[in-house]
This record gives sequence, structure tokens and C-alpha cells, in this order.
Amino acid sequence: MSDAVALAKGAVSSWPTLVVNGEVSGFRGPNARSGHCYFEVKDDGASMSVIVWRGTAAKMGFQLRDGLAVQLTGKFDVYQASGRLSFVASRVEAAGEGLLRQQVAELARRLEREGLMDPARKRRIPAFCSRVCVVTSLSGSVIEDVRRTLARRNPLVEIDVVGCSVQGADAPATIMRALGVAAASRPEAILLVRGGGSFEDLMCFNDEALARAIAACPVPVVTGIGHEPDTTIADMVADRRASTPTAAAESVAPAIDEVERQMLQRQVRLGRAVSAAVAVRSQRVEALARAMGAAAESQLSRRRVALEALGSRTCLRDPLAPLLARRADLDQTAERLHDAIPRSLARRGEALAASAARLSELAPRLTRPAEGALARLAASLEALSPLAVLARGYAIARDAQGRVVRSAGDLSVGDELRVTLGSGELEATVSATHDE
Repeated sequence: MSDAVALAKGAVSSWPTLVVNGEVSGFRGPNARSGHCYFEVKDDGASMSVIVWRGTAAKMGFQLRDGLAVQLTGKFDVYQASGRLSFVASRVEAAGEGLLRQQVAELARRLEREGLMDPARKRRIPAFCSRVCVVTSLSGSVIEDVRRTLARRNPLVEIDVVGCSVQGADAPATIMRALGVAAASRPEAILLVRGGGSFEDLMCFNDEALARAIAACPVPVVTGIGHEPDTTIADMVADRRASTPTAAAESVAPAIDEVERQMLQRQVRLGRAVSAAVAVRSQRVEALARAMGAAAESQLSRRRVALEALGSRTCLRDPLAPLLARRADLDQTAERLHDAIPRSLARRGEALAASAARLSELAPRLTRPAEGALARLAASLEALSPLAVLARGYAIARDAQGRVVRSAGDLSVGDELRVTLGSGELEATVSATHDE
């Protein structure tokens, strides 16, 4: 069997390089270990196994998936171990609509990374738009569908229309101009709408420049392009995406009866809320009134007691009463003092008389020892007294400053002296001095 497989492998290797078109099915890869891709490619009449080596897969520039139309360039090969015939693709390209879808997907991923599809960037659209501008083709039935929808749901909504091309290579430029004109009129929302069509017909709404213009438009944009399954890049970057033009019109114009019903409901809720708020406020006011009344009554009661206490004071009822009471107290004190002084003097006189009597009795006994001591002290004092010396004929000389002169050398001729004698004093002037 090995020889047979080798023979087949040799025969297959001589086949030329082929270009094959088909649709991807059963895609598996890239393999976690090897990085190779494996899948089937098929058309209406046949299918075959395909291998895309890791190096080739890295050069594709897009992601393979089931249902994608591809064009493969490569050769057949037989796997020796299993004898399986596979087509080894050396080049893989997206083909037909598959290529367009791949390009659109790549653009969508790039714009998403830039944040153009971020819900936080998108602007709020009023729940009740009073004026809208429709950007669409004037030759189709879409504009009439939008008019009828708005007239049926809410005839109060004003409608402006700006025409543009919605298919073909020139369509993105005309749509961007129409968006600028519509935004200049300052509506509350812009409806960018188009009827159904093929993927190729809707390709103008996958234009990058148009997507950026929608994101930069100063007025919120609502898209209604094609039918339910159709989703374009314009839908992704718009502030709101509706499945059809009619749905886009309905999204900006709630039914008038629904508006009326909501207004009545809100009126009822508002009335109930106001009544409840008034009731709560009334209860609060009543509670505050009771509290204030009680506080005022308590305050008045305290003030009344304080005033009554002040009013009961004698000084306020009769201002002279304290003075009269003080004068009466002084009179009583004076009377008591007048009566007490003679009695006190009499008691003190009696006490002094008693003391004098006792002193008279004790005087002889107390004075005799004292008289002897006094005589001895007097004799000693007399012996030491300078007067006794002076009495014997001596004198004391003092200079002008009152100092006692002890030596003739302390004096000069003309000095004034005062001389104390045994009896009296005299003044003298030094006429001469004599040293010993």
C-alpha cells in the first residue's frame, strides 16, 4: 500500500498549479500548535480538502470563515500517512461579494477601535421630535413612506427633505453634502433612509468618509437603510439605527394617541405626587405649628413666673421700704449701743477697781526687792556716768560737727568748739594748739 500511495503522490506532484474558486466550509484553524488552517472549499458540484500553511495564512490580510467566497492558487498533494488528497493553497484571496464583505468588516473594526461606534459617543435623540429632516433619494417611494408614517403617527411633526443619491460610486459625496444642508437647518434629528437592495447596492453606506461625516454631524442622525438583516457601517456609527425607513420615522415620532395617553398618565401621576407632597408638607407644618405653640407657651410660662417673682420683691412694690427697714435697724442698733456703753464702762470700772485693790495689796511685796536692785543699779550708773566726771571738774570738747575732740592734733587755729562742763556749756575758738 505504501508503494501505491507513493505512486499516487508522485503522479499528483506532476500536476500543474491551479486556480480554484469556491466557498469555505468546515473551517478549522489556525491550529494552536502549528498555526496551519484546514477547511473544505466547495461549489455547486464538488468539494475538496484544503490546507493553508502558517506562512501563507499570515500573508492573507483577512480572516477565513465559513461561507466566505475565496480564490485559491496552489497544487494538489497526497498525505503519505493517510493517502488523503488535499489542495495546498500557496495564495488565498477573497472573491466577489466575499471580498467586499471582508473589506467592510476590516473598516468596521478599524472605526470601532477609534471609538466611532462607542455608545458613549452617540448623542441623545429627543423622545418627541417636533421637526426632522429626511435625507434620501427624491425619486423613490421611501420619502412618501416616511411622510405617511409621520402624518399617521404625529401630524404635529414638521418635515424637511434634502435629496441625494443613495446608490453608486458618487452616492457618498452627495449624501455628505445633504447631511451638511440638513444640519444647517437645525432640526432635532436627521433621518438618513433608503429602501432595500443587494449588498452591492448598499455599499455606498459602507464608505469611510461618509461614516466619519455621520459621526461628526452636529445633529443626531437616525438611519433606516435597507431591511431588517442589512447592517451598514453608517448604521453602526449613527446615533440610532432602525431596521427600515418606516421604523426610523416611527422612532422619532411617537403616536399622537400614545403621547396623549402618556400626558394623561403623567398628569395623574403629577397630581398624585403634588397631593402627596402637599399632604406631607401640611402634616409637617401642623407638627411645626404644634411644636412652636408648645415652645411659645413654655417660654411665656417661664417669663410669667420670672415676672411674678420680680413683682413680688419688696423693692419693686415699695422702693422706700428697704430704706425704712435699714433705718429701723440702725435705730435699734443705736439704742442697743447707747444702752450697752454705760453697762460696759461700769463693768470695766468695777474690774479696774478690783485690779487696783489687788495691786495695792501686792505693791509692798513687789517693790521692796525691786527698790534694793534699783539702788544698786543707780549706784553703778552714777559711778559710770560722765556727769559725775564732769562734776569733779572735767569737761568734754566737741568740734563743729559734734565729734568729741580727743587730741589737740585734731584741731586747727580758728576751729569752733563747744565745751560741756559739769553745769552748762560754752563755745570757744582755738587760738593755739600745743602737742604733749
